Amino acid sequence: MTNAPNRFDLFILGPDEKRVEIVEDTRIPNAATFYFNKEDHTLGNMLRHAVLANPAILFCGYRVPHPLEPKVLVKIQTDGSLTPTDALKQGCSKLIAQIGDLKQAWRTEVQMSGAGTVDVGGYGGRMGMDPYDQGGRGYGLDGSAGADQASGYVDI
Repeated sequence: MTNAPNRFDLFILGPDEKRVEIVEDTRIPNAATFYFNKEDHTLGNMLRHAVLANPAILFCGYRVPHPLEPKVLVKIQTDGSLTPTDALKQGCSKLIAQIGDLKQAWRTEVQMSGAGTVDVGGYGGRMGMDPYDQGGRGYGLDGSAGADQASGYVDI
């Protein structure tokens, strides 16, 4: 498509771009808006949920200004016992811990299943070709979905 944006422009920062910009709200007390460049609903919704778990948060919401613009705005208002920036930092720390717990639980389940590595032959597996093939070593070229072939593609 000629109108399609370059995929790399959706997640790679330019030399003059910042990942996060903070704008304190002058009309609402203890509030700030955080602009996350090159991010989407995935980060916005996870951050909103993690920040709202803190009882000192009066409001936390996010929005994506336009579907073709890779930017997320997260607005946080606190009760004054902590700053919106501190609330965001605590939410990020909580989110990182939860993702670490999920990663460990996944590893435990894979080891308990006896596979040792992850078999990606479920949804989308056994497709007959590998779009990420590098010199014939890829998963699915011969129609198989063995764990030994998939282990190079799953980093857990």
